[in-house]
Amino acid sequence: MDNNSTKLLFLSTLLMGTILSISSNSWFGVWMGLEINLLSFIPMLTNNKNMMINESSIKYFIIQAIASTMLLFSIILIQLKYMSWEKEIIPSMLISSSLLLKIGAAPFHFWFPEVMGASEWLNCFMLMTWQKIAPMMILSYCIQLTNFIFIIVISSIIIGAMGGLNQTSLRHLLAYSSISHLGWMISAMISSENVWEIYFIIYSLMSLILVFMFNQTKLFFLNQIYTASNMKTEIKFMMFLSLLSIGGLPPFIGFLPKWMVMQSLMEMNMTSLMLIMVMLTMITLYYYLRISFSALIISYSENYWSFNFTIEKLNSTLLTMTVMISTMGLMSTSTLIFLY
Repeated sequence: MDNNSTKLLFLSTLLMGTILSISSNSWFGVWMGLEINLLSFIPMLTNNKNMMINESSIKYFIIQAIASTMLLFSIILIQLKYMSWEKEIIPSMLISSSLLLKIGAAPFHFWFPEVMGASEWLNCFMLMTWQKIAPMMILSYCIQLTNFIFIIVISSIIIGAMGGLNQTSLRHLLAYSSISHLGWMISAMISSENVWEIYFIIYSLMSLILVFMFNQTKLFFLNQIYTASNMKTEIKFMMFLSLLSIGGLPPFIGFLPKWMVMQSLMEMNMTSLMLIMVMLTMITLYYYLRISFSALIISYSENYWSFNFTIEKLNSTLLTMTVMISTMGLMSTSTLIFLY
């Protein structure tokens, strides 16, 4: 009970920190909100029973502290207003770099898979979604289409695609997938604020479904999925529909935000960037498809990892409903767009 009340306290201050950052009208208010958010999340990451998690929480703290220092330094440069600093490229690049380091976009991504790989599923979900909200909102206020942002987008999608190819850990896989999605979200920010917000909401929904499934079935590694005798085919099927949706395969709702980003980039005459992004994202879709086919077709005769996969009736109904939304979402939205 005491542990739960402590987590509830830190969760409420975590939410408060993010809201303070978003609603603040000064740079120092933004920085303060990010600090409250960071100091609330660290105790949620730690676990007395697992030393690996404690190590990852220290990594997370050091990286976020460096990013906060960079942000504070660039804020001070802007506040000094020497040589009209606000219009200069250096402070804007510093601010962007500090925020990109906070969210784990490439080439500032090295800490992200490390922290994700040792965390619990709930903390992984928080890292992939909620912890990105405040820095991304602030980034959307000051983002400009420069060569720097162009490199960030391309490198995020490249690293997200290449990093996930040889992974056996599902948490690392989702981490690299998240880096790839960040590339898409940053490019969506360039074109329209509404597009990236819709992208983020759909991505969060897809992540929630996957994390919920993995948490319920206690899955952490790929070879656990292959023990077909322990997991119902229906659950596997739902899991891989969700994986393909987050990968952005066209019949699923995960393709809708990508479609919107592609359309807005083409309207801005940025077809070359859009084509590069689509081609690189095909690699991420390839490794999702590879997992799906392997897990549904390959059946091990012996149980290498023996687990008892049982999902309650309510949870299975909830999973079925969310997967149906994921599957039918794009078709229904496409029909509505066609009708109107």
